[in-house]
Amino acid sequence: MPHHAEQLLHPPLGFGLGLRIPHYEAILESRPAVDWFEVLSENYMVPGGKPRHYLDRIRENYPIVMHGVSLSIGSSDPLNRDYLKQLKTLTDQIEPRWISDHLCWTGVDSTNLHDLMPLPYTEEALQHVVDRVSAVQDILGCRLLLENVSSYVTYKHSEMSEWDFLREVAQRADSLLLLDINNIYVSSFNHGFDPVEYIDAIPVNRVQQFHLAGHRNQGGCIIDTHDEPVIDRVWELYEHAVRRFGAVSTMIERDDNIPPLEELLAELDRARHIAKQALTQIADA
Repeated sequence: MPHHAEQLLHPPLGFGLGLRIPHYEAILESRPAVDWFEVLSENYMVPGGKPRHYLDRIRENYPIVMHGVSLSIGSSDPLNRDYLKQLKTLTDQIEPRWISDHLCWTGVDSTNLHDLMPLPYTEEALQHVVDRVSAVQDILGCRLLLENVSSYVTYKHSEMSEWDFLREVAQRADSLLLLDINNIYVSSFNHGFDPVEYIDAIPVNRVQQFHLAGHRNQGGCIIDTHDEPVIDRVWELYEHAVRRFGAVSTMIERDDNIPPLEELLAELDRARHIAKQALTQIADA
């Protein structure tokens, strides 16, 4: 297995946004200063139609990555071969730079819970996930990026921390990671761990992408809603992550309460500024 980041990772793309329907026309008309777009895989699996029409036009000018929510890599159900076939077909058609999904389970006994459920962090679950990730990577013909999810419950029989589990999955399956900085913060608040310890435990040569997003603080619990701007504490953790991992493709993720494109571009500029400062300080040290 390669041991150096440049041997494992794709070159960084810069600073991107999630491709959302309200922004289709504005993107085509204004060609905004966005380096790349992330698309939700499931939204484009049906051939033809307006979504694919817009995606095909936008990808003429911007690199694309794919992000899924239906892989259910941690489920005890068999892998959904029909879904994987559709995912591979879409991959062949739009040629994304990489493909990601979540380290979670979304259902059992063929019932979809329509949520990203956390896993028990046990050796048994770890080996189960590693085997399934390896199988998916064989089908897709590329490394898969796995994203850490926000969580609101833990399992009493977990044997390791979330970050140890995430690291072991990536290393044993030879996969890559999509590190969601907001999700780390949300889970650290909900469960009382140190988010910096989490970030510092993740191998540098496995992190291909960052997500930044907003949430709603309910007082005793934070809900990961992706419908608010990024908060200052998450920006601080992002700066720390850049210092650790270097230049990593960074994306602002907004799934609801979607503002005009200009507001997201301003957030993206803040990410650029923070990353540039952090990288400059590293270079000058």
